[in-house]
This record gives sequence, C-alpha cells and structure tokens, in this order.
Amino acid sequence: MSSTVETVTINPGNIDKNNKEKVAKKLSELFSLDYEKTLKKVTKRSSIETIAKKVDKEKTDLLRLWMQENNITSGINIDEDTKRYYPYSTLASQIIGFCGSDNQGLDGVEAKYETELKGRKGAIQRHTDAKGAEIGHEGEKYVSAIDGNDLVLTIDLTIQSIVEKYLQEVCIDNKCTDGGNIVIMNPQNGDILAMATYPSYDLNKPYEPYTDELKQTWDSLEQSEKTKNLQAVWRNKAIADTYEPGSVFKVITASASIEEGIVTDIDKEGEFCCTGGIEVAGVRIKCWRHYRPHGSESLRQGLMNSCNPVFIGLGQKIGVNKYYSYLNKFRLLNKTAIDLPGEANSIFLAENKAGPVELATISFGQRFEITPIQLVTAVSAIANGGNSIAPRIVKQIINSETKDITDIPVKNNGKVISKETSEKVLSMMESVVAEGTRQKCKSCRL
Repeated sequence: MSSTVETVTINPGNIDKNNKEKVAKKLSELFSLDYEKTLKKVTKRSSIETIAKKVDKEKTDLLRLWMQENNITSGINIDEDTKRYYPYSTLASQIIGFCGSDNQGLDGVEAKYETELKGRKGAIQRHTDAKGAEIGHEGEKYVSAIDGNDLVLTIDLTIQSIVEKYLQEVCIDNKCTDGGNIVIMNPQNGDILAMATYPSYDLNKPYEPYTDELKQTWDSLEQSEKTKNLQAVWRNKAIADTYEPGSVFKVITASASIEEGIVTDIDKEGEFCCTGGIEVAGVRIKCWRHYRPHGSESLRQGLMNSCNPVFIGLGQKIGVNKYYSYLNKFRLLNKTAIDLPGEANSIFLAENKAGPVELATISFGQRFEITPIQLVTAVSAIANGGNSIAPRIVKQIINSETKDITDIPVKNNGKVISKETSEKVLSMMESVVAEGTRQKCKSCRL
C-alpha cells in the first residue's frame, strides 16, 4: 500500500541571504542532516535542491511552524508525496518486490506492473519567473492526483505463510547455504498459491542486511560485496535459478512413453529388468542400486524404485526427435511467461547435438537444467488431465477510479498428453509417495 508523506526542497535564490545559515541549521536539525552539506545546498546557485524525501508529516509540520515563527515565506517548499509501505514485511518479498526513492518499481510485481500501480501525481500549475515570482493573474490551477490501480494476487496468504515457515526451518536444519524455494500451483488455472524463497528480506528495508551474520560485518564490507549480497536475496530462485531436476523428471519420460504406446500396461510384470546398469554407446550407466539390482519390474515399480535403466530404455524407444517434441509440449524448452521479471530459461543440449548418451541421461533427469517454475508447470499439466496451463501471479486488476474489475484470463497452452495417460501417471506418482523410494527420501524435489 501507499502512505502519504512529504518531500522538502528549496529554491536557494529565493532564500534571503541573511537567513541562509539559520535555514541550513534548522533543516539539518529537523531531518538529521550534515550541516555543512545542507548549508552548501542553501547557498548554491541553482533553481532547486532536494533536502529530504518521503518525510513523515509530523516533522514537516514542525518545519511549517518554524517558518511561520521566523516569517520565512519563500524558498522552502513542502510537497505531498507517497511512500510504499509493506504491512507484511518479509512475506512473499521476492514476489512483491520493492520501489526506489521515486516510487518506481524495481523488482517483482512492483516492477512488472508498474504502469498499473503508479497512477499519476497531482500538481499545482502556475506561471512564474526564473526566481519563482508569480507572473500574470491566472492564479494556481490544481491538477488532482490519480491513484494507481489495485492488483489481486493469486497468492494465498495462509499457504504462503505456512510454506515460508517450514522452508526456513528445513533450510536451517539441513544447513542449505544456497537457500531454497517452494512453489505451489493450482494445475487447473495456473494460480501460484505460494512461491517462497529462503532467505527472504524486509520489503520496507530492502537495502539493509537480512541475516544476523551480515549485520555483524555489514559496515566493514565493500560496496560491491554489499550489492552482491543484496542482489542474491532479491533474486526469486523459483523463476531465475536453474537446476538439475534429477529423478522427478522420470514422470515426463513415463508420460511420453505411455502416450506413444510404448507401454500399454503400467502394471505388467516383467516389462523391464534391472541388472544394475545399462550400456549406452559404449558407456555403462548405473542404477542407483547397482549393488543389488531391482530385477524384474513393471513401469509402476520402475518409477517407485526410481530405477534409471527402466527410463533409459524408454528414452531409447521414444527417440531424440520425439522426446524433444514432448519437452516442447511440456513447455520445458521455453520460458513459462509467468508475470514476474527475471525469468530464466532451461539449458538443454540442442536437439541435433543430442546423442544416445545425452538422451539416456535426460531420460532420468540429469545433464540439463530447468527452473522450478518450469517443472511445476510441466507436472501440473499431468495433474490437469494433460492440459498445460501457464502460471500466473496476478488474477485481477481493479481500477482505482471506477472500481471496475479486469480479470486476467487463464492461458491454456494446449493438450500435452491424454486424460487417460495423465490418470495412469498420477496413479504411479501416488504409489511412489505411498510405497516407493520417495517415502524415505530426504532430498527429493517433488
């Protein structure tokens, strides 16, 4: 939200030379400024100088009273201004973003939707000469300010709060030095219900140290090091950072293989056989349990066991061209176009350079990188009956004057897999959590 504050400026040429030192002294006292620097501004040969921005009205009222008592009627200007205020402090900080000294959006929703949020400043128009004296008899014309529009986010306050709480706990308990993130998305409409990044920062103090460790060393750090630390915490890892997804990516391979008819019965015993590894183009790629192979498996069991050879074999049958077509359908080769700034794209080897070994490693989620939001969007397509929906953060814009509501449309990216295929994959995913390897996995990403 925006609160009303005031900005103090001066016209040095309009301040009586006998009052300059007195004015400089009072301004420096009221606004905790360096006297010598303030005096330099007061005595400068310029048309206007800024003394203090976004000051609470209590302080400017004291200045008004002092000006009245000392009969100073010109040269000091007090103008109404606005200041961005974030009542929830650190909540959803990387999503919301913050504003600069002139209320310009610098990150997050503040930057992405600045044209909707900023509105129009009010103004007093009059004709004056170079010294500020009024010319003519037209008087002043007041141009009313127009408030910026309101945004309704998809974020659920309760879910976001819970997610941030437990993300912080798990990052601290497991000493995750690079932090972490969690994304919760409604597969049916793309609404991001929660998007948490740890560590977070106070939106009301975005340029201040955000951890106890940094607070202890902040004053001794070089400016470049301070900037590096600040930019790191402002960064929304869910959309800006890429990572190797690992075994969770096997659901993509499973989806493609069922959709292509390579596997028709996900519970057929002996469909696959794990011998501890598989040789691809002269390279032996091991199963994680190579020391005690899984042996005979169905596709469901292969996913429950997170068995690499099963998915390498499926990748080989699908083939490079067809596999890359599914990567494209699942929106894994392009940005999701989420309405936040700074989204990164995935890092895949070009299709014409992907050989047998590269296809094998992609099939079980290694040697490429995607963003968390890309993975969430892809998996949500499976959960949504095979329909891919683009993620979104803002769902409504409310006009500040008319109160008219504009709904942001849900963007359907089309059918990725059939409803039948999605039901089979969801059934297998449930088995993974209920009975398979993910039941005891401390490092799983889904």
